[in-house]
Amino acid sequence: MDQMLGDAFEQLLTGHCPPALIRRVEAGESAAELWLQIHESGFADALVPVESEGAGLCWRDVAELVLSCGRHALPLPFGQTLLARAELARHHSTVPTGSITVADKVRVEAGGAVVASNVPFGLTAEWVWLVADGSEWLMPVAQAERERSGGHGSLNADLRWANRPREAVPLASGVDLRAAGAALTAALMAGAMERAGELTISYANERVQFGRPIGKLQAIQQQLSLLCEQMYAARMAALIGLSSTDRRIDAFRAATAKSRAGESAVTVAAVSHGVHGAIGITEEYDLQLFTRRVHDWRRDYGSETWWNGLLGGALLDGAATPLEFVRCQVAPAA
Repeated sequence: MDQMLGDAFEQLLTGHCPPALIRRVEAGESAAELWLQIHESGFADALVPVESEGAGLCWRDVAELVLSCGRHALPLPFGQTLLARAELARHHSTVPTGSITVADKVRVEAGGAVVASNVPFGLTAEWVWLVADGSEWLMPVAQAERERSGGHGSLNADLRWANRPREAVPLASGVDLRAAGAALTAALMAGAMERAGELTISYANERVQFGRPIGKLQAIQQQLSLLCEQMYAARMAALIGLSSTDRRIDAFRAATAKSRAGESAVTVAAVSHGVHGAIGITEEYDLQLFTRRVHDWRRDYGSETWWNGLLGGALLDGAATPLEFVRCQVAPAA
């Protein structure tokens, strides 16, 4: 069933999220029409319980959908919206139709203004799920002061609400928003690295130098081997992060996924551009759409250093051996 679901979603993104659209959204065009296509397809309710007219699936069932978002550099927070819609339905709250992102860096100023810094997809999402003063809220982006916070082409933004909007929706889910965001971002990174790898291998087989494809050269083959090793390591880590059989995302698995994906991103991006040469960084070539994104995502919801610190601290504070810790706290259930 998950393969059929993944194939259908892949076809949807192939038809509605081409690289040309990504470039236009990065330049400021609205992604509302793209989200409408996804929403009307029903995929956004994959985690919503059956009794609330959803598909009633779990993260293990939909992990490939999030990977597909990375492979297509989807400029919208699909995974975060899956989780938010499921939690809203579970609490019988009003479920908005727009896309929903998650903020993990939030502060409340002395005058009561709520500030969310470096929010992933803050430029394209319609709602932001955050915790302010110990309470969870779904805040409308349209009511916020918004400023781009990332580098070239980034969709991250700093958001500030001078007052809590009347449209804000209260939540009491208890979800670890940073862990959820990290696991979802790791899957996006793994998907984007797969696409970068595909582009690189294809280019190596097509680019002819000294009378034969450069992919036949031993030095290039060694680099491609390293790329594939890191690419699949990131994929396996991402699947561990989204391996639960319910809607809960485990913090230790999220830590493993995000830290390993971040480590792989450095090598995959470097090798991809090394094999491509100068063409890889040109605006017209698609590779940079994916390598820029994986570097952007590395800092979202905690870097690999932050998550490795959490894992190391938990291991040192406990009595388990490293192998026992991995088997009991990280490895997904059979």
